[in-house]
This record gives sequence, C-alpha cells and structure tokens, in this order.
Amino acid sequence: MTKRIDRRQVLKGTAALGSVAVGAAALAQDKNPLGAPADLGIAEKLAGVNYTDAERAVIYDGLEGMVDRIRLRRAGTTIENTDAPALTFDPRLPGETYKNQGNTVRLADTPSRALPSDEDIAFASIGEQGAWLRSGALTANRLLDIYLTRIREHGPKLECFITVMEESARREAFQADSELRAGRDRGPLHGIPYGMKDLADTAGVSTTWGAAPYKDRVPTEDAVIVKRLREAGAVLVGKTTLGALAYGDKWFAGTTRNPWNTDEGSSGSSAGSASSTAAGLVSFSIGTETLGSIVSPSNRCGTTGLRPTFGRIPRTGAMALCWSLDKFGPICRHVEDTALVLAAANGADGGDPSSIEWGFKYDAATAAAQDIKIGYNPAWFEGDNVTASEKAMPDMVRELGYELTEIILPDLPYGSLITLLEAEGAAAFEELTLSGKDDMMAWQEPRAWPNTFRSAHLHSAVEAMQLDRFRRQVMQMMADVYKQVDVILCPSFGGGMLLITNYTGHPCLVFPAGMEKRESVPLTGRPVPAERPVKSLPQSFTLWGNMFREDQLDSAGQPAGAANWLQRQSAQALISMR
Repeated sequence: MTKRIDRRQVLKGTAALGSVAVGAAALAQDKNPLGAPADLGIAEKLAGVNYTDAERAVIYDGLEGMVDRIRLRRAGTTIENTDAPALTFDPRLPGETYKNQGNTVRLADTPSRALPSDEDIAFASIGEQGAWLRSGALTANRLLDIYLTRIREHGPKLECFITVMEESARREAFQADSELRAGRDRGPLHGIPYGMKDLADTAGVSTTWGAAPYKDRVPTEDAVIVKRLREAGAVLVGKTTLGALAYGDKWFAGTTRNPWNTDEGSSGSSAGSASSTAAGLVSFSIGTETLGSIVSPSNRCGTTGLRPTFGRIPRTGAMALCWSLDKFGPICRHVEDTALVLAAANGADGGDPSSIEWGFKYDAATAAAQDIKIGYNPAWFEGDNVTASEKAMPDMVRELGYELTEIILPDLPYGSLITLLEAEGAAAFEELTLSGKDDMMAWQEPRAWPNTFRSAHLHSAVEAMQLDRFRRQVMQMMADVYKQVDVILCPSFGGGMLLITNYTGHPCLVFPAGMEKRESVPLTGRPVPAERPVKSLPQSFTLWGNMFREDQLDSAGQPAGAANWLQRQSAQALISMR
C-alpha cells in the first residue's frame, strides 16, 4: 500500500522556503529552522532578492527570534474567522467628493395586470408581486407555496439549496399576510420570498460555507443582512449553495447547475443564488462577491446582479474570505429589483469595521439618458473572444439615447493584486491549513483554495505591503477616470474591469444582453468530454459605476435589461428541465 505523504513533514524538510520556514519550524518546535546561512539562498530566489554571505549570516542569527514570535502568537491567541484586521479598507480617497444621497427608492409606475398563472407569478418582478400582495389578489402564503413547489420539483436537479427552511418561512409568510391585512406595510420586500447564500449566519440553522469541514456548523445569531431583510418583511426560504469557501460552484455535496443547461455548472461562488433565481425558485437571492462571485454566475445563468460599492452592506455575521474585498449584493431577474433589495440591506453596522453609512436614492421618474455619461474603449469590443451580444452593446446603448465617450485605462500590472486576496484568504483560514483539515475539501485541484492557501504562506510580507500601495495608485487612477464619465461600458470579463473595480471598491451591474449558442462548460473537477452539448444560453453584460452611484447603474441598465429580459422571458430559464 502506498504511504500517504504527510504535508507537514514535507514543510519541515523544506523550511528554507520563505514564510513557510517560520510556520513549519513553529509547528515542529525546531530551535533553528535552517541548517546553515547559505540555505537562505532558496528563500532569496522566491523573494527576488540577493544577499551577501555576511548579510545572510546576520539574518540567520535572527531567525530564531522570528520563529519565537510566530510561536508566541499561535500559542497565546485564538483568532476566529470573524476577527477583522486592525487595518481596514476604505474605498473613499482623501480629497475626493462623493455624492450624498437620501434613503428613498421610487420605481416607475407599471400597469397592473390580472393575476396570471403560478409560473408567471414566480417569474414576475418584486414590484409586481408586491402590488398583488397589497391589493389582496395574492397572499404571501400562496407566493411561498408556489416557490416551495418549484423547489421540490427543480431544486434537486439544480443542487442549488443546502437547506430549505420551510417551517420558518411559513411562519414569516403568515406574519406578512397578517401585517398587510392589518395595514402594516414594511416596504417593497414585505412578503417576498428569497434565498440567502450559505455563508451568512442564520440562528439555529446550519451555515456551512459550502465546505465539508464546516458542514455541521450551526450559528447562534443571525447575520445583520438576515436581520435587515427580516425587518423589511422578506421571507427567507432557504440557504443557497456556494462553491466551498466562496470559490466556484462545487460544494461539499454536489455541483450547482445552470438552469439553462444542466450539463454545466452555474459558475460561482454565488452558485445557488444565481441558479435558484434564474429558475424561478425565489423572487430574489443574496450573493457575495470577492472577485467575480456575483458577476460570473449571473453571466452564466442569465440573472441580474448588483455588486454594490464596497462597504455599503455590512458583513457582520458572514464568513470572511478577504476583508478588503468581500461584498454582499442582490441577484435578481429584473434590474430595478436590485434597487429595492439594496435599499433594505444598505447601511453601516458596528460589527463590520469596513461598513459605511451612506444613503441610497433611486428614482426611476427622474432618470434620464442625457444625464449619464458613459465611457468605453472600442478595443474592448473587438476580437474573437467577444461575443455577438457584447459587440452589439455600444450601438444598443447609443440607440437608447446615451452618448459614448472613449476612455483608456493605463497599462499597469493589475493582475499582481491577486496576491492580496490569496494572502488574506490564507490568513482567514490559517487554522484549516495548519490542522490539515483542508484535505476534507471536495475540490483539490491546483487552483482550488486548499493549494492556494498553502502556497500563500510563501508570499513576501514586504511584497504584500507594496501591492497595497500599488492598490492605492489604482484607486486614484479610477477616481480620475470617473471624473470624465459616470458609467463605464465593458464586457463582463473584458478590459480588466472585473479585477480592477473589485480592488478599488466600485460597484457594477450585470444583466442579460442576449442569447448565444455555445458549448457546455465542463462540470468543476470533471474532465472535458470529447463532445459537449451546444445550446442557446444567456450572455450577460456589465456596467461599471462610480462610487456610491448604484442609482446611475440601475437607471442606465433598466431599459437595456428590460428589453432583453422580455425577449426571452417566455423561455423562463427552464429550457433544460422540461
């Protein structure tokens, strides 16, 4: 029988490798982590530095003190995932002015229609469902029943729910009906069923983070976003799936599927939130984004996702992956629905030191195309990797009355910023790596979290600090760009905008732009089949907004998103399930 290699013994034997030298020596309790000063040459190659023999000798003599400091910290403290760093990220730059806003949302008046079929009710907008609830044509209980029926029918095939909270949801729906009959209206979300990504705590209900090491984790308090949505009258139907520890669509018990094509995954990490919303299993859902986890599954599943300005929605009671990047955001089927959800969740909380108290105002009646300046780079819409729907977007936006202004982003090494995510993620889950419980994770490919976290212990602390300084330069660069335009038009994965704006904290709105025929994406962790089914699938587009100007994103996205949604609504995102 082949003996399994003990990863901790391997680390002990290669202790010269950068920061791993300190970590491995601390675990092994070695007095001297290196055999001789010359061994430092290995670490020098990783860090890109070159020392003399005399310099190495001095460094060598100080290594024991470095090890002792690590030992002291690990032995004398317990650091939980909820413990945020003392240094917190603020997307606001000194000297820059950001528009103050009130806290009001007003949608455009829409003609009322008679109550349609259950399927049409399931796919209706939050605004329309709310109108039926307030008129008495529909009850929160019936709306919940429609969704629970659809979850039982389609949920298992999509693998998009970890926990369905039917009992508590029925209590909340009953309360909503009672309050609405009594004239107590909590707002647009009152009686509206939704799904919550399973990294936000729910008291007494498992919150698994999608990962096997935490699948039995049961919190005792609700996350602040759960509390706020409950106060707004929304009905929590259940906890939606996410790729383990917020990466991808593979979780501890399966892989979440795209409702349009169940041969492929829904992308991630807000995998279940996008899948369940696209399939009409909830009115809306809550996702999170660190580096594409709202944009990517919304693109794959054809939903509308709003990634708000960093700090708008507090993360108190949620799993931390990267304190300077993590963001909550709504995933909906209709553009203006995202404004309703953001308004309910918006605002600072003392439990999240990065949260910001900033008003959110959206008024569809005053939104005008000529008031919003849209920037773009023609090069972003060229090449074989750009789809027909993406290439058509500039002309479509012009037809809607917008004038486009050409912009150019400096050619800078934006990709190097990913090191900050890797370092913060490895710190957030240090215990998982040191204990060896990362071996329990379902996804173990080289690009999966377990190996990324292990490798991150090789990163230079000096380089991380330099990258943070570079990040500030990128923030200032984007602030200067947004002095020329209000919104930037760019394909969801083009022009570097996804990476750049996540690190600067700017908001974005992704919405369906059309349908494209393409091959199925292989399921995560499975080999690429020789023949992949070709289907007509959603193709989304992204608008990138200025700081705290989600109102402009919704104003610009509403006509484009509404037009494309209506073109395909009859399919109702269930092509592959019928």
